[in-house]
Amino acid sequence: MLEVLRENSKGWLAKLILAAIIIPFALFGIDSYLTQSGSNIPIATVSGNDVSMEQFNKALQEAKEAVRLANGGKVDAAILENAKFKQSVLDRLISDRLLNDEIKHKKYIVTDEQLSGYILSMPEFHKDGKFSQEVYDRTLLQNRLSPSQFEIRIRNGLAEQQVYASIPKLAYQPSGVTEQALTLALQKRVVSVAEIKSADFLLGVNVNQAQVKAYYEQNKEKFRVPEQVKLDFVLMSANSLIPSAMVTDAEVRKFYQENSSKYQGNEQRRASHILIPFGVGATAASKQASRKKAEEVLVLVKNDPKNFEELARQYSQDTGSANKGGDLGVIARGVMVKPFEDAVFAMKPGAISELIESEFGYHIIKLTEIQGLGQDYNDVKAQIKGDLMYQKALDKFSEQAEAFSNMVYEQSASLQPAATAFGLQVQTSGWLTRAEAIKFFKSDKLGSTLFSDEVLKERRNSEAVEVASNTLAAARVIDYKPATIRGYDEVKISIEDFLKQEAAAKLAVQKGKAVISSLQQGKDDLSLNWTAPVIANRKVAQGLTDLVRMNAFKAKADKLPTFVGVEDNNNGYLLIRVNQVEAKVDLSANEAQAAREDLQKALSTEYESAYMKTLKASSKIVVHAERLQSGIKE
Repeated sequence: MLEVLRENSKGWLAKLILAAIIIPFALFGIDSYLTQSGSNIPIATVSGNDVSMEQFNKALQEAKEAVRLANGGKVDAAILENAKFKQSVLDRLISDRLLNDEIKHKKYIVTDEQLSGYILSMPEFHKDGKFSQEVYDRTLLQNRLSPSQFEIRIRNGLAEQQVYASIPKLAYQPSGVTEQALTLALQKRVVSVAEIKSADFLLGVNVNQAQVKAYYEQNKEKFRVPEQVKLDFVLMSANSLIPSAMVTDAEVRKFYQENSSKYQGNEQRRASHILIPFGVGATAASKQASRKKAEEVLVLVKNDPKNFEELARQYSQDTGSANKGGDLGVIARGVMVKPFEDAVFAMKPGAISELIESEFGYHIIKLTEIQGLGQDYNDVKAQIKGDLMYQKALDKFSEQAEAFSNMVYEQSASLQPAATAFGLQVQTSGWLTRAEAIKFFKSDKLGSTLFSDEVLKERRNSEAVEVASNTLAAARVIDYKPATIRGYDEVKISIEDFLKQEAAAKLAVQKGKAVISSLQQGKDDLSLNWTAPVIANRKVAQGLTDLVRMNAFKAKADKLPTFVGVEDNNNGYLLIRVNQVEAKVDLSANEAQAAREDLQKALSTEYESAYMKTLKASSKIVVHAERLQSGIKE
């Protein structure tokens, strides 16, 4: 079967389907990275084996492309240049290196039959319910993977599954322990809150100048103003080139004629949905629990159809549409799975469907609009012209980006030559700290480069850095302020206010602890203003902060009401009263079984995490953190 796949892998073109392919090293192992040749400079060493900069850069680039694709290209460039993002990629490479070593040590093997069977069963490569060579080819090409590379990654992924296969068994718990954990996990508590505010004690607090001065002298570093730069900078983007992009009426007419089918008015429908998933391979019990939940939500929707968007935000588990009120945009035939499509194209605008079951779960669908009227040339002329102008600007940007970057580097004494050559404007910033520069350009890389010796001391242009999609920025320092400590007179009023607030907070905490002690002894305090009772569970408590919710569930509930107190930063002291505990878990047999399965999965995940920590703890790992920021240059 593998030979068949290899022989037929040609003529590919497609959009990405599978996140596991987008970020393959995260799911399918590291082997294809670890067998690369190239730069021997290590970014990390795991048990004596190096992870090279080349391997890191390849993994980093794929991770960046994955994030961009998952977000429709709308990604803050600063996120992709952030040290934390790069560290997460390196951490995954290290983990996969350890797993790879474990696979070899324990001699796990995946046969060709197992490999081909798994690939053939992957629904991402299916069309009309069966494996499609065409879909397979297109998907791999889109991700710049050869069949052999993909097979290596799948093979390693299956081997990793063998490593983890025994861990869920270790997570087994006796039924009594499981039932107790389930009861605690699903427990609800009725909670009220009263607040002793630090602001109520401010009038009774006095702070003298000696205290203010002493605080200043002991905490001067808190008043340090970081070094700052003032910049000239130039932005080159596809958008900036649009005004110079020339498009004739003949070009617009030609595009319309060559793409006439696009404007012929094929029926399309705009729909929203609420998805209650049951997952691939779900048990009958888990599936039944999902259906029960979906039926409950359907009742809410039918009782208040005008509130569909809010209910979708609250209950839908489709991460791509839930925060948009369930909106899926405009749908053409052949895009969605058949049960969903059949329902959408049989509905009338404004209608709400019954439960629609697909391979993803249960859908509640609302049809919002039907589109399908053809568009005349004059109706779309302006839109086509704008699209063609942007495409020409994009092509021009692609052609000129390298030349712009080279000129910025080669004529490093000024940005004006590059600005003049490419019809751009040199702009000037205000004073910026390193953190402000990163935020200003939305690029950790450019913001940090501005404070390097080459740019700051030698006053050369920075390199051109991609700070957004199809946008390059280059900057140079034109003025500099070293780090300084703000003077006492400048900060004494703010110090005095801080010390007063701190002293008032201490008095509030002192009072709060005394009140809690009194309440715990059964004495009432009529001066307290308790909030209305709120029913809370361990995950959600509408109207309560996370601080209150977590402490409410830490309180001993053997005698009710029970009281606990917690400091609220410098705002005072919170008194928490647990009025009632709903310990009885009223679940059907199917729901209880589904909850037990979820609990078992959570335990298994914890064991897998602990297993990886054990591998790391027993291995010698050296990370060259100083090389982390020298990864892929945007």
